[in-house]
Amino acid sequence: MATTLITGASSGIGRELSKQFAAGGDDIVITARSESELNNLADEVRRAWHVNAMVIVCDLAQPHAADKLHEELVTRSIEVDNLVNNAGFGALGKFAELSPDRQTEMLMLNVVSLTRLTRLLLPSMLERGHGGVLNVGSIAAYQAGPNMCVYYASKAYVLSFTEALHEELRGTGLHVTCLEPGPTSTGFGDDSGMSSLPIFQSQAMSAENVAKAGYKAYRNNTDVVIPGWKNRALQTSAGFLPRFVTRKITAKIHGS
Repeated sequence: MATTLITGASSGIGRELSKQFAAGGDDIVITARSESELNNLADEVRRAWHVNAMVIVCDLAQPHAADKLHEELVTRSIEVDNLVNNAGFGALGKFAELSPDRQTEMLMLNVVSLTRLTRLLLPSMLERGHGGVLNVGSIAAYQAGPNMCVYYASKAYVLSFTEALHEELRGTGLHVTCLEPGPTSTGFGDDSGMSSLPIFQSQAMSAENVAKAGYKAYRNNTDVVIPGWKNRALQTSAGFLPRFVTRKITAKIHGS
């Protein structure tokens, strides 16, 4: 039986991905900041699918958090077969006006902890010759994002990193996939300040459907998956436009 670690599992896409892996027969290790939400999810998973569900409370936006999480896994003798890097957040606002600490935490969570945790867990996956990494990115990866500069840049990193890792690990037996959702009905909209924007009100997919698409793509070792035809159409159309046009459109979407 495989064991899957899901970060940012207390709500939204992470919560639904936890259910997908549990329904597929995996034991799960779920981590986030909210212990009560994690415990509720663990109880639900155990009742529904009769798999092990282990809780580790961790704030991956803090320095050295990935190392501490890895140390906890080692202490508990937990071997992770599948890593789901879902934890992340965004912030709407001009770069010069948003809190520098908030933006640094965003990079720590969206980029640094994702990368370090992958590096810490990957060698043992390679030794066993199975498992892999599912990274949750965003269609924000495909263009610059005025008024969400750091978030868009961080998701461009996630896409590039995942595609390169997918190619590096070809033939090893490991799967590597980047899930690239568009607007989704989760707490992200409220946390980032985007929930009032028209695109979130008219185009948001359910977290469950996004998770199902990501899980299926990961099991098939698809390199990149964009769930929802509207999101795929948006990404495709953006590819035909000059970058200076797409960034102006994005600025208008973000309210400037």
